[in-house]
Amino acid sequence: MIELFYWPTPNGRKIPLFLEEAGLNYKITHVDIGKGEQFKPEFLAIAPNNRIPAIIDHTPADGGAPIGVFESGAILQYLAEKTGKFLPGDVRGRTQCMQWLFWQMAGLGPMTGQYGHFHVYAPEPIAYAKDRYAREVGRLLGVLDHRLAGREYICGKEYTIADMACWPWIDAYDKAPFDLAPYAEVRRWRAAIAARPATVRAEAHRQMRPTAPMSEEEKRILFGQGKKD
Repeated sequence: MIELFYWPTPNGRKIPLFLEEAGLNYKITHVDIGKGEQFKPEFLAIAPNNRIPAIIDHTPADGGAPIGVFESGAILQYLAEKTGKFLPGDVRGRTQCMQWLFWQMAGLGPMTGQYGHFHVYAPEPIAYAKDRYAREVGRLLGVLDHRLAGREYICGKEYTIADMACWPWIDAYDKAPFDLAPYAEVRRWRAAIAARPATVRAEAHRQMRPTAPMSEEEKRILFGQGKKD
């Protein structure tokens, strides 16, 4: 059984995509990052970087003690290797999949996150930052759009952890929607994944997403200043 420490951020949403597709037995433990629950000692023992998601695999493949894993990319890789699913087994296919997984972790996620911060959460508008990250997100979407041309999914005909990693980051901010009109392949790919039954089940967990505006205290906790004592 997999215990998933979850909050409905783009990174958090990746892991239910895999768990539902693979049919793994799992339970969710909510970590309310607006309340600072990511700083609790019991969570830090699993995820020392105080970020969700994290997992505990209570039935690891070696039959030993439970294994904790943090970082969404590492979790996807771990689950793929555990199950033998959604990660190609041949060296060329695996390499292709892993490089796109790392592309998301190092590029699409962080740059889109900064876009969201300066367009949605920053206390005052900073034109340079808004323009800089909007341009970079546009560039990265262009890279993805080009990659998807002639391919059903990022790595070809097969749905992989690379798709699961990238998909939640596409137009992730309702209050600052990114113009996807120039990226026809991204829109086609995004809709195809959204229509998968496992995606529908995974996304149902987002129902507990807060709808009220973020408070100043929540912003202080989330944006790197730590939990209030």
